[in-house]
Amino acid sequence: MAHAHKLEIFRGLLKFKSNTQKIWGVLIFLTLVTAVEVALGISKPEILTKTYVLGMKALNWIFIILTLVKAYYIAWDFMHLRDEKSSLRRTIVWTPIFLVSYLIFILLFEADYIFQVYKEGFIKWNF
Repeated sequence: MAHAHKLEIFRGLLKFKSNTQKIWGVLIFLTLVTAVEVALGISKPEILTKTYVLGMKALNWIFIILTLVKAYYIAWDFMHLRDEKSSLRRTIVWTPIFLVSYLIFILLFEADYIFQVYKEGFIKWNF
């Protein structure tokens, strides 16, 4: 027996009358987030490219966060995670968040180490 999917997004802030309306609402949300990413990528505001947070430009952090928001929302809505048990939702959501955070940590520290070796070490910039 099939059950009806919830016709609301943003934890019930927006409610729709049909699945078609809900799909359009989700499409508009994802399009807006993507448009913000593209606009920031094209304009590259100086305040975001000159500001560093944890060793990386603020603009890069914004891209990472917006990409994770889109990935989470796609999984939450289109993969119907909202209808699953909380333990399955946590497993699916927190595992990639942990792994991506760990990858970012490794990349930042390794990149900083390589930069310091080239800057202060015996090796000169070859390019």
